[in-house]
Amino acid sequence: MSEIRILVSADTWLLQLFSAKSARQGGIVRRSVLDVERIVGRDQFRVELLRRAFNAVVNSGQYVIFCNNAPVHVVC
Repeated sequence: MSEIRILVSADTWLLQLFSAKSARQGGIVRRSVLDVERIVGRDQFRVELLRRAFNAVVNSGQYVIFCNNAPVHVVC
C-alpha cells in the first residue's frame, strides 16, 4: 500500500475550506471524513465548527458542512 503524504498544514487546509466561495456565501461544502481525520483531526475540526457556529452532518463518508448558523432539521 502506498503512503499518502500531507502537503498542506491543518491551518492552511481549514483556511482553504472556509474560503471556498460556497462557504463565504453561507452555503454548504462537503469534505471526506478521511481527509478531515488525516489532515486536521476530528477534535480540531469540531472546535473550528463550534468557533464559527456552523453545523455539520456525516453521510456516506462525507462531512456536509452548513456554513451558516441557521438550524439544521432532518426531514426524514
